[in-house]
Amino acid sequence: MEAALLAWFAVHGRDLPWRRTRDPYAILVSEVMLQQTQVERVVPRYLEWLERWPSADVLACASPADVIRAWQGLGYNRRGLNLLRAARQVVRDGWPDDLTQLPGVGPYTAAAVANFALGKDLLPEDVNVRRVQERTGRSFSAGAAQALMDLGATVCLARIPRCGACPLAAACPSRGRRYEPLRTQSRFEGSFRQRRAHTLSLVAAAERPLAELDREAVHSLARDGLVSIDADVVALPA
Repeated sequence: MEAALLAWFAVHGRDLPWRRTRDPYAILVSEVMLQQTQVERVVPRYLEWLERWPSADVLACASPADVIRAWQGLGYNRRGLNLLRAARQVVRDGWPDDLTQLPGVGPYTAAAVANFALGKDLLPEDVNVRRVQERTGRSFSAGAAQALMDLGATVCLARIPRCGACPLAAACPSRGRRYEPLRTQSRFEGSFRQRRAHTLSLVAAAERPLAELDREAVHSLARDGLVSIDADVVALPA
């Protein structure tokens, strides 16, 4: 089954810029950006980021304010700050053997960097990889990781899989099944997340008096290190 998957991937695999490198820093940037953000939105931002900060050494010298501004529109701005902190840790101490020691790096991201950059025999299991393995009832090797991701993202879809286009369909016990919609994330429109995002965008444009801003959102952002408050003036961290 894995041979069929890899043959399919050789023809249908997505051409993504982070698949053209083995640089652990570039792979880490892509994986952090891809957390809860669609591939199509990430590609141009990834290229812009690497043009501005092509290495951990260069990023480590950036200010939190510049990183936050550059991250605007990708969502979950703490990810950008964690990436900056990770770069500074790598520059100071080198890449740790346990990549989860880096800020913001969990087991999946650690496995992805270990596999795609360092050639480790680890299968990073994102939602697409897990879906394909669960539906087929098969386990796959670390070498099939990107093929599994693409199959899950483009063919073995969450609700209505495209079984007619699947290279694994002939031996798949789930062939032809349809699935109930998964619980979706709470609406962004009108949410506290939107209030935080709006407040951060205002502060990113220029420091502002606290009295002019959503106070609850400001204090939430301050707890995450995304803004600072000094004499009732709110600014990005220095």
